[in-house]
Amino acid sequence: MRNNRRWAWRAGIAAVLIGWLLLGAIGGPTVGRLSEVQENDNANFLPKQAESTLVNNESAKFVDSKALPYFVLIERDSGITPADLAKANAFLAKVPSLDLGDGKTISQYLSAPAKIIIPSADKKALLITLELNSDRLTEVVKSGETALFAVADEMRGEIKQSLTPTGLKVYVTGPGGVFADFVTAFGGIDGILLGVALAVVFVILLIVYRSPVLPIAVLLTAVFGLALAASVVYPLAKNNVIELNGQSQGILFILVVGAATDYSLLLVSRYKEELHDYESKYEAMRVAWRASIEPIAASAATVILGLLCLLLSQLGSTKGLGPVGAIGIAGALVSAMTFLPAILLAFGRRIFWPAIPRVDHVHAKDQVGGRKLWGRVSGLVGRSPRKVWAVSALALIACGAFLPTFKAHGISQEDLFLNKVESVTGQEELAKHFDAGSGTPVQILTTEDQAARVVQTAMKVDGVASASASTAPGVPPKIVEGKVLVQATLKVAADSPEATKVVKHLRTELDQVSPDVLVGGNTAINLDVMDASNRDLKVIIPAILAVIFVVLMLLLRSVVAAILLVVCNVLSFGATVGISALVFNHVFDFPGADASIPLYAFVFLVALGIDYSIFLMTRVREESIEQGTRPGILTGLAVTGGVITSAGVVLAATFSALGVVPILFLAQIAFMVGFGVLLDTTIVRSLLVPALSHDIGRNIWWPSKLAKADQPS
Repeated sequence: MRNNRRWAWRAGIAAVLIGWLLLGAIGGPTVGRLSEVQENDNANFLPKQAESTLVNNESAKFVDSKALPYFVLIERDSGITPADLAKANAFLAKVPSLDLGDGKTISQYLSAPAKIIIPSADKKALLITLELNSDRLTEVVKSGETALFAVADEMRGEIKQSLTPTGLKVYVTGPGGVFADFVTAFGGIDGILLGVALAVVFVILLIVYRSPVLPIAVLLTAVFGLALAASVVYPLAKNNVIELNGQSQGILFILVVGAATDYSLLLVSRYKEELHDYESKYEAMRVAWRASIEPIAASAATVILGLLCLLLSQLGSTKGLGPVGAIGIAGALVSAMTFLPAILLAFGRRIFWPAIPRVDHVHAKDQVGGRKLWGRVSGLVGRSPRKVWAVSALALIACGAFLPTFKAHGISQEDLFLNKVESVTGQEELAKHFDAGSGTPVQILTTEDQAARVVQTAMKVDGVASASASTAPGVPPKIVEGKVLVQATLKVAADSPEATKVVKHLRTELDQVSPDVLVGGNTAINLDVMDASNRDLKVIIPAILAVIFVVLMLLLRSVVAAILLVVCNVLSFGATVGISALVFNHVFDFPGADASIPLYAFVFLVALGIDYSIFLMTRVREESIEQGTRPGILTGLAVTGGVITSAGVVLAATFSALGVVPILFLAQIAFMVGFGVLLDTTIVRSLLVPALSHDIGRNIWWPSKLAKADQPS
């Protein structure tokens, strides 16, 4: 009978491992292809009724296609010469024939003939504008080609050959140049980001397990979880069921690796614990799996439901992260609870070599009040719970006092980059010679009879350099269905926070002309994105808190415990944002933050941070049933202290890998989540939550039966 059971176990293990190997072979290649189905255009993320979206749709009637402008700025400090002008014209003549590969040239993507050459008032610069069909470029990028980058790359190559040797300084910039540099920044995200994340996790696991084999099993669990997630995300994004952009793809990688490692740490820890009691590795895994599935599944469900709350967002980029992240967490859960147990059983106790666990009935709970670290921490909490939670809470409140100084009012496209790129330098130089908003006008849609008044009103707005309904001097405005498109050039860079203030003022003034006048263009898109982000913050955060509260209440069978955990994690979030404000403003000197940063940070810190409280409190409840609430709290803290802290360090280190991508948004998310997770595991979960729970006593389980049960002293 026993032999039959062993053969059944072995057959099951073999089936699971073969199934995952097949899935990895199929799903693995899709991880590298996710960049093919990205969408990175802000305009496509806005709701259909946003004012800039309405203008964007109507403006297509005034031009043959949607244009993505590339600027070529040519400078000579001593002044542009006739020879320079001739070389600029020669360069412009070559541009349409530049080769993009596969027999394609730039001429196939031009939406209008390339325009020369607007000399600056100081006679030291020339500006070439090149308008490409953004619809065709987007189609090409989605099909797996990189025409968007290749346009800028080919022009820069030609510039080095024909213009730079003559002593001219030349930059490819404008929205197209910035967008191309943005694509380049994410170009290595598939390999570099994943490689750094896995390497960091491997080093930490070597330290935690002191075993050369076990870390490899955990990393394989993460890799297979990512392959499963990618095999689902790729077809959904390709068929426009969900939206994927560069940021959400990078976050997907980190989420899966971090979550799969956390779940693996918990299962491995419990399995190792049971191996001290059971001779049979199968029986030890059965007990460990049953004990681990509830907290791990509850943790995953909390994060998945929290991420799905992002579907309430008005922004397609934020809304898209919800299902993308949820699929990633589901992949991590399935891999950790199927592949990892199979590989652990396949190797048996030898996977822990050289520290192989033997049957000796030594338990982690025996260290409560002992001399080891978590025995001492549990002893401190047991002796002075009120003092511990009061000091911890005051420290978090003090950190949170700096929260109002966090600057999340939007940044310019140039500030997106942490490194110096040509498009950013070019934009700075352009502002020295031309109005900074040149080439990226504000678009104002109005009726024919109000066009003159709209132009006059726009010209009176501070920050507007010029406004006209004509595309060129002496050319009458184009009228479509009784409407005219007025274009206004700003004095400040079109994608800067100052420009959004100008557009907001412009909208207010034009509303007095007529509420039907609509203001769009790139700056208006940025403004509408910021407004949508602020709205999302007010709607999604309460939804996430409500979802987490319900999950905790059902898991712990307690209203009091659920309230306590939610409040503690919100306090931790406030402290993290406060410290981040200090670091960003005074250490890194960041120009600000995207308006969506607080929401993203909240999702990851609260939804992921609650994991550690779930891991702790589910074990505390298990121990409380056996030995009473207060002893159960100390035992749960001592038993889970090492594994949960290790999980927090792994997740923090995994998110820090986002810093390898030179994008401000990802660097800020990396710091906030990394710091917040460490704060949560070292202060909130280790001191604040257990000390508060110990002080409250058995009432922490109200209204369940455990709150009324007789408690051992």
